[in-house]
Amino acid sequence: MLAEAKLRTQNLQAKMLEKGIQKAVFTDESSMAYLAGFWGYLGIEFGRPSMLVIDANEPPIIITPLMESEMVGEMTWVEDICVWEDIGQRTWWRALAEALGDKPAEIWIEKASIPAIVRNHLDETYPDAALRDIAPILGGMRTIKSPFEIQVMQQAGQIAGAMMAAAHNSLREGGREFECALAVIEAGSHKAAEFLTAKGWDRFVSPMIHNLQIMQSGKDASMVHRRASVKTLEKFDPVYFCFCNMAQFKQYKLGFDRMFHIGDVKDEDRKVQLAAIEAQQAAIAAIRPNVLAEDVAAAANEVYRERGYETGYRTGRSIGVAYLEAPELKKGDKTVLQPGMTFAVDGGISIDGVTAGRIGDSIVVTETGAEYLTNYPREILLSKG
Repeated sequence: MLAEAKLRTQNLQAKMLEKGIQKAVFTDESSMAYLAGFWGYLGIEFGRPSMLVIDANEPPIIITPLMESEMVGEMTWVEDICVWEDIGQRTWWRALAEALGDKPAEIWIEKASIPAIVRNHLDETYPDAALRDIAPILGGMRTIKSPFEIQVMQQAGQIAGAMMAAAHNSLREGGREFECALAVIEAGSHKAAEFLTAKGWDRFVSPMIHNLQIMQSGKDASMVHRRASVKTLEKFDPVYFCFCNMAQFKQYKLGFDRMFHIGDVKDEDRKVQLAAIEAQQAAIAAIRPNVLAEDVAAAANEVYRERGYETGYRTGRSIGVAYLEAPELKKGDKTVLQPGMTFAVDGGISIDGVTAGRIGDSIVVTETGAEYLTNYPREILLSKG
């Protein structure tokens, strides 16, 4: 992991030299994990920023709070760790000033994700410095996954499969949504633990599945991104599980969704769910090298049109260390697909704000097509209890 992270940083520095970029400041957790192998457990929401400053010609610098510095030092390959404190003269902005040097003409940042506290500081402290966006350059590097990354994502897929099986087994008439969510957390955490040791870098990777379970059932089935509640499941209820913010391992995040039905399925629910499944399968069948991203979405949308439906959703998104990476499978995205790209590919429609069909899987583009990273039956699924 750390050897690969170091190589990525060196590749980035080479690109920076080519483009005449001297310094870049990374504040996004996924970027720091990708380049330096560490991520903060407190984060900017507590007012304690961690940053990675990369110079095109010099070794990188990590700026981190004192309270996290010991752990960061063990997690990263970066040797220069600049520690700052909440009280006194050793502030984070002083540390950042030392890393940036005197009067930089431009500072490259991740414009879309830089925390306001850091952005405001840069605006006020360096009014004459142009703030430019480094994200597209790093994003381009992250588009194609290495064999090591794909292996980690395959492990994440096995964890997600255990989670979905637990979700399925937990469903019963009279059960409650949050009870299903607890079953998912337990199964996923146990499966993740199988891939970890208590030694070296591994000991900083928690197997615990976290984040609130996205789960919709009954008349709320079309209410996308609703969270598991105390609602009781009833016969014929459609029940939707989305693991897009939970199916992750070693910072690599997948997309994975399934729709189930309690006891039996109503005709209209069946019709809509089959349309979602067939649209998703059409999209995955269209995936192969040299195909445009928007053409994959077009394949899914054609299925919806044939069945008399319309959808305003994208068909998929690139996945990796961030929840959303480029490119996306949607109209207007003309990115040419290449082997090693990874996507979450979805089928999804809502009818009248009540009836919904949902399915999602993660795949990797291969030399001949697509290979699943996630697996669970792609059919009408009924509860087992």
